Amino acid sequence: MAGAHYSLALLGVASSVLAAPSEVQPRQASPFVTNAITDFAEPWALAFLPDNRILVTEKRGQLRIVDPVSKAKGTISGVPAVRNSGQGGLGDVAIHPRFGENQLVYISYAEPGSGGSRAAVARAKLNLNANTASGGSLQNLEVIWRQTQFVSGDGHYSHRLLFFRDRSTNSTTLWISSGERQQFDPAQSMTSNLGKIIRLNDDGSIPSADSALGANPFASQGAVASQVWALGVRNPLGIDFDEQGRMWEIEMGPMGGDEINLIEKGANYGWPVVSEGQHYDGRQIPKHNTRPQFNPPKAFWVPVISPSSVIIYKGDLFKNWKGNALISALGAQGLVRVEISGNTAREAQRIGMGRRMRCVRQSADGALWMLEDGQGGRLLKLTPA
Repeated sequence: MAGAHYSLALLGVASSVLAAPSEVQPRQASPFVTNAITDFAEPWALAFLPDNRILVTEKRGQLRIVDPVSKAKGTISGVPAVRNSGQGGLGDVAIHPRFGENQLVYISYAEPGSGGSRAAVARAKLNLNANTASGGSLQNLEVIWRQTQFVSGDGHYSHRLLFFRDRSTNSTTLWISSGERQQFDPAQSMTSNLGKIIRLNDDGSIPSADSALGANPFASQGAVASQVWALGVRNPLGIDFDEQGRMWEIEMGPMGGDEINLIEKGANYGWPVVSEGQHYDGRQIPKHNTRPQFNPPKAFWVPVISPSSVIIYKGDLFKNWKGNALISALGAQGLVRVEISGNTAREAQRIGMGRRMRCVRQSADGALWMLEDGQGGRLLKLTPA
């Protein structure tokens, strides 16, 4: 989770046998009790403040704050204009690991402009009013990252945010999952930051060679390539670190072929050259095993689950889930649990919730929190049954 301390182990790993979702039983009893807190207009992401209140983004361009105890909610003003169309709108929200010192909040969104829109990331100081219902405001907002090009379509922004804090140096890096905007080829181009996993300093600058994880792998190429940690991803809608400091990424495939990947420094995951799915018009795409230069997924889904976010569970409430990937799923309408063992992953459980699920996060006490997708989507707290 954002603000946690991870070991410096984002290293190369061996690939594993792909796990098929057909190996699991899709109908299983729910392992949790669900408590509905409140509802929102097309919620997309959530983040926890140090006082246990929660920030929630609404796709239309509203940033909300909610007190999960009183269930009061308010609006945070100062959000920049967003393009609310298709998959575009206000996206992720993340709290700086040193929020208690700097009050910084980060948001991602679809930025409108000439020729269409592009994903952007901004940071601002969060000023909260005395009570939750009165909301607050974003102050001194600055855009610290943008996709390199405007695109006329409204798909595959991705723009999930994640922090890595190295306590030994008190430095913080920001990771961004940048979708390929349904443009295909930019995912393989080092003159574009579409279809990439991005690593920046918390102010948007490029990490130096003496930073916690060293320089970015393509830093010597300069320009936009210096932002890139890994490439060849399609629509990466979730990223999180495990306890060993390894990054796991979940992404939507084309027609079939949703993936969970273990992200390595400088690695290429092959999109659009390879995939475990196929194009929507039926054209075949070569599989990963035909192109050994590309890293294959650790597990994939055919048919798809339509993943929307992921966490690596680190809590104690769901003891048997520690170290598992928990995936919110739109198509599968629930929570998908993936067991991780070393460098391998396999789906272990699929828990139906009867709604398209947009986001899953873990609070400090180990409880799970989820957002339902769409108009009237609810904020849910999940605790063990």
